[in-house]
Amino acid sequence: MSGRPDSTSEARVIVFDGGRREARSDDLATEEPLEIRLRAASLDEAGTLNLQGPPRPRHRAVAVTMRTPGADLELAAGFLYGEGIVRNPEEIEAIGHCEDAGVAASKRFNIVNVDLRAAELPDLDALHRHFHVTSACGVCGKTSLDALRLSASTPIPSGPVVPAEIVIGLPEKLRSGQGLFASTGGLHAAALFDESGELLAVREDVGRHNAVDKLVGWAFRSGRLPLSRHLLMVSGRTSYEILQKAVMAGIPIVCAVSAPSTLAVSVAREFGVTLVGFLRGGRFNVYAGAERVAGP
Repeated sequence: MSGRPDSTSEARVIVFDGGRREARSDDLATEEPLEIRLRAASLDEAGTLNLQGPPRPRHRAVAVTMRTPGADLELAAGFLYGEGIVRNPEEIEAIGHCEDAGVAASKRFNIVNVDLRAAELPDLDALHRHFHVTSACGVCGKTSLDALRLSASTPIPSGPVVPAEIVIGLPEKLRSGQGLFASTGGLHAAALFDESGELLAVREDVGRHNAVDKLVGWAFRSGRLPLSRHLLMVSGRTSYEILQKAVMAGIPIVCAVSAPSTLAVSVAREFGVTLVGFLRGGRFNVYAGAERVAGP
């Protein structure tokens, strides 16, 4: 397929600096919609999964999110895992950009088809979620703590205990992995670390919740979940969406450059997540789970 969108796009701008006016090009973070579709696999006459034949033509769109192109398959997998639609990689027969007949080439990279190893699609109406996702706030409107209590399969275990010095060093490591931010200045990032502070993966996106979905999708597809001995670091603030995704992935420590929301703090305290905010300049606040941070 052709027409894959880039993560950055060039724009012509007029720069005013010190009384001078200059025309030049600038790199912008690309923002385009991504539709995530679920499809049920085909069955043969004996009721066995027909892995050679095409999936059943019926499908259902479960989300449209505004995202930065790149790691789209991880984003889709992470989103579906975070919403409790899939629980393990074996439930997905295939995942890829759309190759359906009748879909224009210019739109194919803005659709991800997820073929489930199931005869029927799951009951998505029971999720009580409004699946229109913006780059600003994630899934808005109908999220509830009750839905998270039903979806979270296991509580966050105790530990690990991480020295404060490791926590203080996370922002610099996050910035070192933000290649797209360095060129555009307009992207959020999420990074995953092990308990020793080693950087494992970084994902960037116009939406911080999308960046987290990309990370979780990477861990899901590589069989790393649950992430019970890991730390998540996000740029910007922490909201309910970020904590919800961390709880579903089993992440015990969530750190952010800026402040958490009140609901983020409530979720962290209820589900046993250590929540760190204002992590910058060699200091930070712990809003929940301070027992996991060791220091003087």
